[in-house]
Amino acid sequence: MRKFGLIGHPLKHSFSKRYFSEKFEKQGLDNCQYELFDIDDISKITQVIRENPELEGLNVTIPYKEQVIPYLDEMEPGCRVIGAVNTVRIKNGKLTGFNTDYYGFKESLSKWLDGRQPGALILGSGGASRAVKQALADLTIPYLMVSRQKTKVPGSVDYSDLVADRRYLDEHHLIINTTPLGTFPNIAEMPPIPLEYLTDQHLVYDLVYNPATTLLMESAADRGALTKNGHEMLILQAEASWGIWNRAPDADK
Repeated sequence: MRKFGLIGHPLKHSFSKRYFSEKFEKQGLDNCQYELFDIDDISKITQVIRENPELEGLNVTIPYKEQVIPYLDEMEPGCRVIGAVNTVRIKNGKLTGFNTDYYGFKESLSKWLDGRQPGALILGSGGASRAVKQALADLTIPYLMVSRQKTKVPGSVDYSDLVADRRYLDEHHLIINTTPLGTFPNIAEMPPIPLEYLTDQHLVYDLVYNPATTLLMESAADRGALTKNGHEMLILQAEASWGIWNRAPDADK
């Protein structure tokens, strides 16, 4: 039996198990299974691997995309630049980290923008934001970070700055939510951006995928903005993870 899984906390409403289980069934992969490993501390990854010797790969979600790095034997070069990991390949006892969030977001965003290059505001400064930053840089899209931890994120602004000076939203028409705010079951939450400054010139990409229309997306659409959720990105990154788990390690070079 080939086993794969997801580590994070909490995982009650995870997309990954359903997606991969349906994929295995459709493709007749009776020797594959995907499990959820809801761990309350990243150190428990060693126990997960020890108790599941057939594990070949793991996806990594909130809050462990950065915390998992010390437990890896190596990371692909691009992943080292990003500084966050969402995919781990386990081969001969060796753990190698990758970031398929980067690929999924970049492909999805590029297609959605269709050649447009608006300035971007990245909401949040966690692990997911790292992949988003690198994708924007590679697409030559200028961006500014918005974080509640402004003092810990050099060059960023906080949400009160957006309220105080509407030029931030006037000059950045692409808004990307990398926080979990608005995720089911907390669907009444959203990042505290000044909605009154949004127009039909704005594009709002919310990495949240459950619910399909978040409060942020609904509120932005009410003001004429175009919106997109993270479902397509999720599928793209999941397929990229599957590709990594099934290729030979020397193909990484």
